[in-house]
Amino acid sequence: MQQPNGSRIIVALDFPEAAAAFDLIGRIAPDQCRLKIGKEMFTRLGPDFVREVVARGFDVFLDLKFHDIPNTVAASCAAAAELGVWMINVHASGGRRMMEAARERLEVAGARPMLVAVTILTSLSGEDIAEVGFQGTPEENVLRLARVAQEAGLDGVVCSPRETGALRARLGTDFRLVTPGVRPANSADDDQRRVMTPGDAIRAGANYLVIGRPITAAANPTEALRRIAAEVSQASA
Repeated sequence: MQQPNGSRIIVALDFPEAAAAFDLIGRIAPDQCRLKIGKEMFTRLGPDFVREVVARGFDVFLDLKFHDIPNTVAASCAAAAELGVWMINVHASGGRRMMEAARERLEVAGARPMLVAVTILTSLSGEDIAEVGFQGTPEENVLRLARVAQEAGLDGVVCSPRETGALRARLGTDFRLVTPGVRPANSADDDQRRVMTPGDAIRAGANYLVIGRPITAAANPTEALRRIAAEVSQASA
């Protein structure tokens, strides 16, 4: 597994084209944050964009949320690892065998990216998950899926900051918790439902915070990143 750069902030590069992403990348340094590349930018720009961001020295979280039969997911994770990324993810709802297959395939390569599982998307409310057949609260489902991911040997899970305290208490200190749905005080929730401020998320037990629009859509993104980093540093002390 790659050595981390120390930053607990992962900035989501959710832009419609490469120029805007590289404009932001040009203003920040790899020791200030990590970067997330998701489905939109990967679909538009492909693996070469990922390689370029990695070549600039950034730890990249490749957020493609693989969910398919075990062999397909394992092969996809291996292909993602070849890009030199720091972290990749799968959907925990794909099941234990799928997650184990992904982990086992990555372990063959030796040095590998961190592998985490998505539990319940932070855009989903209790009503949303009930509509698609999940019984119980979002929190109960997150804990159940996280336990399966841990038993499958994954490094951690993606969860909302609202669940970090319960997961940390039940799953121990070594299991990584990656939290989207993080919004600074007085910022819009956008399409997130289960949110928390950066400082509160860190105090609740999050290892890494995925933050997009509060930084990328700010009038001064570098200042917004600086303020959030200061809040995270204070909460980590």
